[in-house]
Amino acid sequence: RARFARLVLEAVRKEVGAQFPIIVRISADEFLEGGNTLEDTLKLLEYFHAEADIIDVSCGLVDSIQYQIDANYLPDGWRSYMAKAVKEAYAKPVITTGNIRDPKVAEDILERGDADLIGMGRQMIADPSWTNKVHYGKEDTIRKCISCNIGCSGHRIGLNRPIRCSVNPSVNEGEEYRSWKVKKPCNVVVIGGGTAGLEAACTAAEVGCSTVLIEKTNQLGGLARRVGSMPNKKRLGYFPAYQEKRAMALKNLFICKNVEATAEFVDGFKPDIVVNATGSNALLPDIKGLKENLEKGNVSTIFDLVDNVKSYEQTDLAGKKVVVIGGGNVGLDVVEFFAPRKADVTIVEKKPHFGEDLDLITRTGANELMEKYKVTQYPNANLLEVKEKSFIVRHDYKDLELDFDYGFICLGMQSATPALQALYDHFVDEGIEVLNIGDSAKTRRMIEGVKEGRDILIALERHHFL
Repeated sequence: RARFARLVLEAVRKEVGAQFPIIVRISADEFLEGGNTLEDTLKLLEYFHAEADIIDVSCGLVDSIQYQIDANYLPDGWRSYMAKAVKEAYAKPVITTGNIRDPKVAEDILERGDADLIGMGRQMIADPSWTNKVHYGKEDTIRKCISCNIGCSGHRIGLNRPIRCSVNPSVNEGEEYRSWKVKKPCNVVVIGGGTAGLEAACTAAEVGCSTVLIEKTNQLGGLARRVGSMPNKKRLGYFPAYQEKRAMALKNLFICKNVEATAEFVDGFKPDIVVNATGSNALLPDIKGLKENLEKGNVSTIFDLVDNVKSYEQTDLAGKKVVVIGGGNVGLDVVEFFAPRKADVTIVEKKPHFGEDLDLITRTGANELMEKYKVTQYPNANLLEVKEKSFIVRHDYKDLELDFDYGFICLGMQSATPALQALYDHFVDEGIEVLNIGDSAKTRRMIEGVKEGRDILIALERHHFL
C-alpha cells in the first residue's frame, strides 16, 4: 500500500536534488470502518518517510469529510495528537491543522511540542490578515472563522462554485473599500442589529457616513449571538462579537438599543438611506394544537432552548424522550444538543432527507451523529396535530403518536418586517431609498445577509455618495 507513495517520492527527490525540501501530506486516520487508522499510518510511513523533510499530518477521506474539513463541533486544534505521534515515531518536523484560529491554541500546540508548524486554510479565508494581527498584538480584531463550511468547502466541493465566506464578504477584492470615502455628507439609518444590520452599519460608517443603528433589544448580534450561546454552537458567536467590537471603534456610528424603530423616529435622523434588517421569527404554521401548546409551554421552539440552555445543561436528560419536528438546520441543532446527553431522540422531517439545505460537511456530520446515538428518524413525515405531550405525524400513510418529555417545533423561520411598509410609505415619496436585507428580505443563511450588508456600498454608489 505504500509502494506508490514511495515511488513518487523517489522520483521527485531524483528531480529536485538533496537540498530541496519536500513536504508530504498524509491522512493519518481515515475515520472510516476498514480505513487506515493512526497505527496503520505509522507503519506505512516506515516505507517512505525517509525522503520527506516535513510531514503534514491531516486526516479523513471524502466519506468522512467532516474530519477532513473539520465540522464546527470538533474542538480547536483537535488533530494535534496525530501530528505528535508522527513526530515522535520519525523525528521529523510536522504540520498540524484543524479548527485553529485562536492564537493561544496555536501557541499551546507549539509549546507542547505536538507540532512544529501550524497550517490554516479556512481561517485565512475569513481573515487574510490573521498573521499580521497576531504579530502586532491585535488579536482582539481577528475575524475568526466560525467553521460553518458554507462559502468555502460548501461552495467548492458541494456546489462547484468559487470560494466565498460567511464572515468575510470581501474574499475576492480584499478590504480596499476601507480606503474609500463619501464625497458629500450622507446619513444612514440601519434598523436591526443582527449580523446583516451590523455589517451594513459598520461598512457605511467605515466609508464616512454618519450612521445610526437601531436595535429593539438590549443586545447586538441577533440570531447568531443567541444560537451561539449553545455549547455546540459557540463558534457562531465569534462573528457578532467581532462585529460589535468593530462597531464600537467607529466614532461616526451611533447605536440605539432598546428602541422600537418607527418611521417617525427614523425620520428624526434625516436619513439619506434607510436599511431594514429586522431578521426573522420562528415559522409556526396553522397546525391543530400548535399555538395553544406553545402558549402553555408544552412544546418549545429553538429559542426556548438557546435562551435557557444552562437550565437544560443542568438537567439529567438520560432516557428523556425528545421529539423534534423539522429536520433542517435548526432541528438538527436541537438533536445535536440532546443526543449526546443520552436523551431518547426522534426527528421528523417532511422531505426525503435530513439537512437537505446544509453544506456537505455539516450534513455528513449530522448523519454520523444520528447514527452514533441511534436517533429515530422519520423522513417523508408530516405533522398533523400537537397534543400536550405528543405529536401526531403521518409517515408511510400511517398516523403515529410520538410521545415526548420535550417537544420541539423547528419548521424554519419567517421574515419579520414590523415597520417595513411604514418605512416605504414615509420615505419613498421623498426620494429616500429603503433597503430590506438579510432574513427580513428572505430567510436564508448568514452568508447572504452579511453580503447584503456589505452591499450598502452599491447603494451609496447608486446615489453618488462614493
